[in-house]
Amino acid sequence: MSSTELPSVAAANVLPKVAPVRVEEGERLRSVALPGITLTVRSRPPRHEGLPPALYVHGLGGSSQNWSALMALLDGHVDGEAVDLPGFGDSPPPDDGNYSVTGHARAVIRYLDAAGRGPVHLFGNSMGGAVATRVAAVRPDLVRTLTLVSPALPEILIQRGAVPTGLLALPGVAALFTRYTKEWTAEQRVRGVMALCYGDPGRVTPEGFRNAVEEMERRLRLPYFWDAMARSARGIVNAYTLGGQHGLWRQAERVLAPTLLVYGGRDQLVSFRMAQRAARAFRDSRLLTLPEAGHVAMMEYPDVVAAAFRQLLTDTGESGAGSASGGPAATGGTSTGSSTQGTGSSTRNTGSSTQNTGTSPQDAANDDTGTADTRS
Repeated sequence: MSSTELPSVAAANVLPKVAPVRVEEGERLRSVALPGITLTVRSRPPRHEGLPPALYVHGLGGSSQNWSALMALLDGHVDGEAVDLPGFGDSPPPDDGNYSVTGHARAVIRYLDAAGRGPVHLFGNSMGGAVATRVAAVRPDLVRTLTLVSPALPEILIQRGAVPTGLLALPGVAALFTRYTKEWTAEQRVRGVMALCYGDPGRVTPEGFRNAVEEMERRLRLPYFWDAMARSARGIVNAYTLGGQHGLWRQAERVLAPTLLVYGGRDQLVSFRMAQRAARAFRDSRLLTLPEAGHVAMMEYPDVVAAAFRQLLTDTGESGAGSASGGPAATGGTSTGSSTQGTGSSTRNTGSSTQNTGTSPQDAANDDTGTADTRS
């Protein structure tokens, strides 16, 4: 049994009765039962029929709610769904307790295969960016384009703000932290998270803050919350140290899909200096750098990220029927946000013919069996 696995426990046995998750106007939630996992999927009906599908994957400690703002801006271009990974949001823990990056990637692949929605425009943030990278590498048939916001790809010199995540991966630290912070209010916890994840926490509206506090209160009532956090953190650490063909940078080189990379200059969790390395690793990449953004640019500057994605659709001929209905696309190599954001820089890398080719669907199917799960 790997370090990120638990003994098999039926999810129904650990699910408490807690407040329902928030659903924004126009959104829908549904539960999807798959072998070994049950996933909650958030969707927003597209403005037009026949739009290409998209899937959004959140990061560590996040949920599908992290994508609501961006989904609303892109519903005229894609038929969007956002998934709650196992143990997060409204999804119960996986039956096998596997919270590794590979385990989360397998959950995404199982959902896409079962839903028959592939290939999709795949989005990922932070840990979800690592998950999306692995999905795109091992199952290129499932991915049209790849959009990564501050993806959690291995760094030798990690950000100071990421140290607590690494410590959380150590056995016993989650329990110690829980005892140490037992008197902290939900408001205190949310302020801490926002200070860590946002370039400017002042951009969060009072309503947004209240909603985040309600969600934090709900999560803290879940008996598996800290376990899911700790084991997923351990999965990220293990993925950072995994080498060979299953290493995340090696898999980034295997991605065939056109890729949009979004990095924030004030990101305290993923180093801004990794942006150029990522742009070189993904063969057909476009890099959008937002100097004032933190770790969750799709929440901080959703209009800028949406414009860059629309430009990606135009560049790749994927714009489709809704291309004229969602606002102007980013043009001329720059994307401009609000007056407090300034100008975001955008560059493009088309890769070279010497890079590795992607795996075939058959090889990808073998990769999805879990043979690489002993560490990540």
